[in-house]
Amino acid sequence: MSGHSKWSKIQHKKGAADAKRGNIFTKLAKAITLAAQQGGGDPDMNFSLRMAIEKAKAANMPKDNIERAVKRGTGELTDEAALQELIYEGYGPSGIAVLVEAVTDNTNRTAGEVKHAFSKYGGSMGGPGSVQWQFEHKAVVRFTADKKAQLANWEEAQLELMDAGIEDIRDSEHGVELIAPMENFKILMDEVEKLGIDPDDSGLQWLAKDEVPVDEETSAKMLRLYEALDELDDVKDVYTNEA
Repeated sequence: MSGHSKWSKIQHKKGAADAKRGNIFTKLAKAITLAAQQGGGDPDMNFSLRMAIEKAKAANMPKDNIERAVKRGTGELTDEAALQELIYEGYGPSGIAVLVEAVTDNTNRTAGEVKHAFSKYGGSMGGPGSVQWQFEHKAVVRFTADKKAQLANWEEAQLELMDAGIEDIRDSEHGVELIAPMENFKILMDEVEKLGIDPDDSGLQWLAKDEVPVDEETSAKMLRLYEALDELDDVKDVYTNEA
């Protein structure tokens, strides 16, 4: 969900966190496992793991769940299959480009569930490369306008961010979006921490190169598709080029 709807998406996820805590914990655990699987089980040496654990703690995920997820990633739990990262591509209502990031231990199950969601809510699956070219993989941090207003000097803060290698600062009535190259994600998070801001949303995300404006009816249909995909345990995130 792009443009104005990115802020709606953040609020939607926060609301869903309490309503579907089991689903949220499943997604957080997979993120921890994958990070440990790719970079080792020491959060001091693995920035991605540290971020995943911090997000889990913020959602009040039990300590035992976090430790088990790390052990699964490091291979200490030999009875569980390794996780894979997958990207599914497709089209929503009115041809809106949709990119779905998934983490799974069963590709057949995940593909079937994602395809069903597309079909049920007015979309269609596309082949590899059909829409991914319309997106760029970036490091992203978002925080609300209220948090920006708490900064003593926003203009000075922007200069410090740009000096640190942040390539774009998108400021709107809803909040601030900071964008940097993927390899600068840790630098970006460190700079935001220096400002004393707790982000509302952060991570490596797919951003649309060009956003497409849609009418209210199409936007409502897209929201239903987004919600259906986001409810799937194997789906990590959903991106579109909707403005």
